[in-house]
Amino acid sequence: MSFEAQARKKIARSFDFKHKNRCTGELRAASRLPPSMKQAAASPSIGVFDSGLGGLTVLRELRRQMPEVPLHYIADTAHAPYGQRSPDFIQARSLALSEHLQASGAALIVVACNTATAHAIQALRQRWPSLPFVGTEPGIKPAVAVSKAARIGVLATPATITSARYQDLLARHAGQAQVFSQACPGLVDLIEAGDLESPALNALIDQLCAPLREAQVDTVLMGCTHYPLVQKQLQAALGSQVLMLNIETAVAHQAQRLWPHGASGAGMRIETTGDAVAMQRFVQQVLGWQTQTVEPASV
Repeated sequence: MSFEAQARKKIARSFDFKHKNRCTGELRAASRLPPSMKQAAASPSIGVFDSGLGGLTVLRELRRQMPEVPLHYIADTAHAPYGQRSPDFIQARSLALSEHLQASGAALIVVACNTATAHAIQALRQRWPSLPFVGTEPGIKPAVAVSKAARIGVLATPATITSARYQDLLARHAGQAQVFSQACPGLVDLIEAGDLESPALNALIDQLCAPLREAQVDTVLMGCTHYPLVQKQLQAALGSQVLMLNIETAVAHQAQRLWPHGASGAGMRIETTGDAVAMQRFVQQVLGWQTQTVEPASV
């Protein structure tokens, strides 16, 4: 046998051995999955993750637009909020959560967090180039299109506003419009607390909106998926004449466009790395999903 033939045979044996070990490992891993995850893995789903509760606004819109597709949401509430975390931390958590969603059958992942989109979506797409990812980020371009005064306010987390991705959005789409970026430290924390009518929350909203009122903006972008949960309070603080824009509808449209499968059976699974009882109470009270359960997750 020639040296070349021997080399080919050796490579083939090595590949067979590695392939066998990899498949065995995958089968063992699958056998350890809980029944609910095994069922999800058999039916492709849309995976959705956020630092906490805010991505539920995206989940609600996905459910409305794609009722025939299974949805799997995980809230990283044990590590929320992301808005004051380092870019490296945000990226590491985004990779871990995406891996968890894929293990339970996600064929498309929605990053339902503006901060995670700003700091991690490029890394996610590089890590899994064949998996569709849909991000959420402030819609500067549509805001410029609808603003009559060309004076636009953006409410977002500190991490989003300082990110290179956000600055690039401004450079590409703001044009001649004046954009007033308002960082909102602490707002996500109070929303996560669950009392959306608390005096402390209303006081902070009024404080954060004051600079935008003074700037006389006529259009405001909610640059965090948590913020639509308090849109009524934001609107009151900004004034009824201000047009408010969010991104959930556009995100769901994009997910629908990229979804690689047809209808595969309705269903929704919600997990959290934090307090499942508290999150279930929030889901039932705020979203009105009275029969929806929330599972704890170790990710």
